[in-house]
Amino acid sequence: MAKIILITGGARSGKSSFAEQLARQADVQVAYVATAEIWDNEMADRVELHQNRRPACWKTYEAPHQAEKAIEAAADHADLILFDCLTVYSSNCLLALPETDVPRQRKDSVLEAADRLILAAREFPGTVIFVTNEVGDGIVPDNALAREFRDIAGLVNQKVAQAAEEVYWVVCGLPVEIKRRALVIMEGTH
Repeated sequence: MAKIILITGGARSGKSSFAEQLARQADVQVAYVATAEIWDNEMADRVELHQNRRPACWKTYEAPHQAEKAIEAAADHADLILFDCLTVYSSNCLLALPETDVPRQRKDSVLEAADRLILAAREFPGTVIFVTNEVGDGIVPDNALAREFRDIAGLVNQKVAQAAEEVYWVVCGLPVEIKRRALVIMEGTH
């Protein structure tokens, strides 16, 4: 059974750099599951930044959709998977759905995709590090799709955090392990 780690934080908080540091320190074969699709120059620049930071020995799996298959494939070649990122993956899943579906169907579909990821991660024999964004800390978006995405991303993050052994929140480049602290606080309230 895998060890699942979740790393969350805001944009440019240092979460991906921290995840990469954890993966390098493990000193094992690393598979990198990349979820981004390049639609514009800004995203191309972000992808290039991530690519340039990765060691050449890491095997990359491009998985904007059906990423559970990339996790399964990586099991043959890696001891650790770095999955960057859940938020982009959730967005890909949401935007691939018909706009005619009702919001509950769309939410259920993305959450089912998250369940498939968690199942694949649990079956992986090593460590899986998921990177995600905290998108609910800002202002309430002014359009329905953005609000739908924000809510779904929060639910996906909760699912993966529940499955994770360790959860880190990165702010200003500083990682703080939050799951153990949360469990201690929650256990003290019973």
